[in-house]
Amino acid sequence: MPRSLFLKIFLWFGAVVFTVIVGTFLIGELTRPEPFGAPLRRPLDLALSVYAQTAADTYELDGQSGLVAYLDRLERESKLRAFLFNDQIQELTGRRIPAGAPGVARRVFETKLPEFAADEGSAPLLARPALTARGSQYVLVAEMPPRIAPPPWTHLLHLLGIVLIGGLFCYWLARYLTSPVTKLRAATRELANGNLSARVGPALGTRRDELASLAADFDLMAEKIESLINSQRRLLGDISHELRSPLARMNVALELARQRSGADATSALERIQREAENLNEMIGQLLALTRLESGAEVQRKTEFDLASLVQEIADDADFEAGSRNRSVKLETTGRCKIVGTEHLLRRAIENVVRNAVQYTAEGTEVEVKFECLDKTSVEESANRISHTKYKAQSSRFTRSGFEPDSDQGLAVITVRDHGAGVPENALAEIFRPFYRVDDARDREAGGVGLGLAIAERAVRLHGGSVTAANVTTGGLMVTIVLPAIGATK
Repeated sequence: MPRSLFLKIFLWFGAVVFTVIVGTFLIGELTRPEPFGAPLRRPLDLALSVYAQTAADTYELDGQSGLVAYLDRLERESKLRAFLFNDQIQELTGRRIPAGAPGVARRVFETKLPEFAADEGSAPLLARPALTARGSQYVLVAEMPPRIAPPPWTHLLHLLGIVLIGGLFCYWLARYLTSPVTKLRAATRELANGNLSARVGPALGTRRDELASLAADFDLMAEKIESLINSQRRLLGDISHELRSPLARMNVALELARQRSGADATSALERIQREAENLNEMIGQLLALTRLESGAEVQRKTEFDLASLVQEIADDADFEAGSRNRSVKLETTGRCKIVGTEHLLRRAIENVVRNAVQYTAEGTEVEVKFECLDKTSVEESANRISHTKYKAQSSRFTRSGFEPDSDQGLAVITVRDHGAGVPENALAEIFRPFYRVDDARDREAGGVGLGLAIAERAVRLHGGSVTAANVTTGGLMVTIVLPAIGATK
């Protein structure tokens, strides 16, 4: 059974219509009465009775010549060859009569009832009695015109036409019922991908059924979500800007206090300075996140070497980690370029690596692996990496838009630490702004929950994805997948 609602509706309606059509056709063919059977003879019965009475009256008034003229005219007009018999079973026109006509006339004289005879191989005969004003009795026997059977293929042609019309109707009905669902699904995907202005109502036009009501409810929900998120973004931006001014004044006051105070206040002033620096960094991250959310951070994209960028970030992080008895190790496989905003991706990858340095155990190293996958190795790596979004991107590159002569591929960056990891239920939440797995631990490490959120949005703006997974032997592994060009081993 197909999973598509459109196919289900179309096939079920089509099956029902096809069954009714074929069943009706077969029943009609199997139970069809003989030509001119009782249901079809009623109008003809009345006409034959009139013909019989007119023929009898014409014979008595105008004789044989008048009867012959009347019957000839009847044959020309109605295609009926008629013969008039008297009570002696004598045909009164003198024309050649069908073989079964005298027998039919005799039975009518005996029963006084209309007669229908359809012998195999001969034309059907219908007989009607007539009584004139003089009291004479006659029987009109009419030979029906031969029935020309249509070719067998005409039945199939009729059936095909009916099925085609029924199929078109089922297609239209199924499309009419599922079209709003398809449009609602497309709008839902746009909303999930960050297009908060996605609406489905205008696409439905003047439709006023239950699906239109569902679309109206969706648009109302999307409007409220857009309003809430925009309010949150404006609040973050406004707060960040407003905090910058008092922070700058506090730094000036701090310098003045340091000049006027003695040695006893040095420790306290240095603590104030560190906290001010932390606050300044947090405000900077808030502003960066706000610009990313609003799209203002995206600048003109250029082509640059991603492998060199990752190398620079790993070297800087290793230098800083050395002072904390930690290290960063980089493993590079291949080289590739990427089209994007370099400083955004630098910040994204740097945030992930610095986050790993913060939480890896003392005396351990953060393992950074950079892979450039060309067309031929995308599917192989998709089976090796348990990253559902990565698999989806691999399928997209290999099954659509990835021509055999294309040099397009994927850049995969994995950053693994040797810390305590993250609870399974928090793996998807750590990319949310201000999310803390452990407040005490995060505050001790100096984190405010914005680094991974900024990384996720920057990577998403470049058509990539970021996911996190716990390593069975301990630690957390963050995987960044980006579309790349010029991938080489």
